[in-house]
Amino acid sequence: MLLGSSRQHVVDLCKRGLLPYVKAGTHRRLRRADVEAVLRPELTRDQLKALWLHRAVAGRLVTDPDGVLSKVRANLDRLRQVHRDGMAAMWLDRWQATLDDGVEAVLDALTSRVPHAVELRQNSPFAGVLPETERRAVLAAFVARWREEHAA
Repeated sequence: MLLGSSRQHVVDLCKRGLLPYVKAGTHRRLRRADVEAVLRPELTRDQLKALWLHRAVAGRLVTDPDGVLSKVRANLDRLRQVHRDGMAAMWLDRWQATLDDGVEAVLDALTSRVPHAVELRQNSPFAGVLPETERRAVLAAFVARWREEHAA
């Protein structure tokens, strides 16, 4: 298997929406490109920046799951009032489903490089979870790392 993981782990990734699949009878069929994206996803600068911010959010989630999820649910409710339909509403529904799956599923969405998680983070209800000073520190660290890795 390309992923080098158990069958159950792949099933869990599929159920969480982190690995796209189609059903053929009782079997799940995966596209090779989706599996390879799990192995070596290439992110844009903005996607990578969002990943860094959401990793910091994941740290907060681990230490205060009830407080973070409460804030996220309130944000989700507010965003649903503004985005009642369209693509934004679809992503908000997917965040709701992820929240309903529990803290582990949320942590996966916050830190995974699979395409579905990348898209979720681009439509994030986690605004305000990080204090502004911490948010700025994460962004400064990201910029420093980006410049170091992309220096000519």
